[in-house]
Amino acid sequence: MTDLWNGEPAREWKSGPWSLELRDDEFADIAYEGHVVLRSVRAVVRDRNWDTADLVVDRVDASGIALTLHVHSVGLGSDLRGVVRAEVRGTGRLRLLADLESASEFQTNRTGIIALHPPALAGAAMDVRHPDGEVTHSRFPADISPHQPAFDIAGLSWSHDGLAVDVRFAGDVFEMEDQRNWTDASYKTYSRPLALPFPYTLAAGERIVQSIDIRVSGTPTPVDEDRVTRIRLEEGPALPAIAVSASTAPDPDPAFAPTGSAVLVELDLATRNWRAALDRAAASGLPLDVRFVLADDDPTALDHAVPALHDLSVARVTAFPPTGAARHVSDIDAIGALRHALTEAGIEAEVVGGARSHFTELNREHHRLPRGLDGIVFSSTPLFHSLSSAQLVEAVPMQRLVATQGVRLAAGLPVHIGPISLRPHFNDVATTPPPMPAHDDLRDGYGSALTDAVDPRQAAPELAAWTVASAAAFAVPGVATLAYFEEWGPRGVRTVDGITQPAFDAVTALAALAGEPGLRGGSPDGLVWALGARTADGDVVLIANLDRRSRTVEVELPGGETRTAELAPGSFVRV
Repeated sequence: MTDLWNGEPAREWKSGPWSLELRDDEFADIAYEGHVVLRSVRAVVRDRNWDTADLVVDRVDASGIALTLHVHSVGLGSDLRGVVRAEVRGTGRLRLLADLESASEFQTNRTGIIALHPPALAGAAMDVRHPDGEVTHSRFPADISPHQPAFDIAGLSWSHDGLAVDVRFAGDVFEMEDQRNWTDASYKTYSRPLALPFPYTLAAGERIVQSIDIRVSGTPTPVDEDRVTRIRLEEGPALPAIAVSASTAPDPDPAFAPTGSAVLVELDLATRNWRAALDRAAASGLPLDVRFVLADDDPTALDHAVPALHDLSVARVTAFPPTGAARHVSDIDAIGALRHALTEAGIEAEVVGGARSHFTELNREHHRLPRGLDGIVFSSTPLFHSLSSAQLVEAVPMQRLVATQGVRLAAGLPVHIGPISLRPHFNDVATTPPPMPAHDDLRDGYGSALTDAVDPRQAAPELAAWTVASAAAFAVPGVATLAYFEEWGPRGVRTVDGITQPAFDAVTALAALAGEPGLRGGSPDGLVWALGARTADGDVVLIANLDRRSRTVEVELPGGETRTAELAPGSFVRV
């Protein structure tokens, strides 16, 4: 697989029964006797907008009992230096430590150590030890929990696959959130409780010292590996339509043949160039999925904007408030204003509602949605908390979870998932106003073009396999549309010069199956996925391999037919 996709190769460290992978500044896949106990431990430095400063590793010291990273932070006004260390403390014991000092005053929402628990713990019993010594008996959530499943944490204990695990936290009070909301493959235990005010100030010379002590006992349950990966597909309703988002890149606008079934366009009515963005999206001639972002300082903006949809083909439309209690969620007020504007303009269109941002907000705020909607929407990005390729790959099985739970929340309404982008198409947790275009036209672009939303892996060959795998995960019955990437530009399926990116091949292959009776199944390990359709020319199956090694995949179709394929790492095939 390409270096662009994998980044720097992981470095393995072992000490007796303990092992972990060093991925840049992260201790990943912390395992006892080969069994992963914690998915990850790392130190994070986040500014007042929840953006994460880079933690640069200056030196690595490794011995038989300890692995020490000498680090310093870069960017966002931060200047922290110190060490992050893993050290064996005795039989079945491992300590993970972060000791950082801020050289200057720094406004932060979170600076300290975080631990990620593997999603395989879903439903497992856990004991939560509090700072006062009291213990609460609980469980890792099976369904994706909209709110924190555990507070006021000094320690956690659980058993899984033959191992008893006890984890103690020191240096602050910790709490847990279910990161599967953002398609992260983890539950995260972090410090400074969110109920406390943020941002807060680190003084010059202030030290942050936090540690995690792990104690493990027992013998892990052995796992038998089969050299052939087997996936069984079941026949079901039609596969989702495949859409793309309008390009947010700066002018000039190239002329390309349209891709997919619709174009999703987000129109921020507080900006000067939303009309130019609408004109660009409409140039494809495809139906439009229009997402209005309301203007706080102009309550009449929506009434003036909706008539611009006259004479355009509109697949669906919704509106989101940018601030307030229902921020980025289409509540009864936003939808009421939209319906009024549509009626006044004499426009008939499907009115949908949901979250402008992640599944997180839909999961937490779906009670705000009004009745009578024609569908539910939310967007998705795998690279919200981390920019690693491992995170990108691990997000795919979590996409299956959010799609399944999203369909359940929709209660029979069609679900439209998008924009689906590598990085967030806007910063939904920023505490400062978003950047605004300076012109009425698109010379500077708009939306995502004004934020740090470009990812070099948009051009990676492996992104085609990732897109097929993602569609296989998302395309549960009830999901009506998947909108991947942009039409063109640095976030697009084509470059600005018209060169098709690898993801274009995947989007095209998926679009060819849209609307056909679907063949769906699960993934045995989250790395190999298959999706098919019953077409007039026979059954067609797309198989994707996100693994770092070649895989032999055997797909069983309804009726017993079996198709086998050899897949190189990071590739997909049509069989």
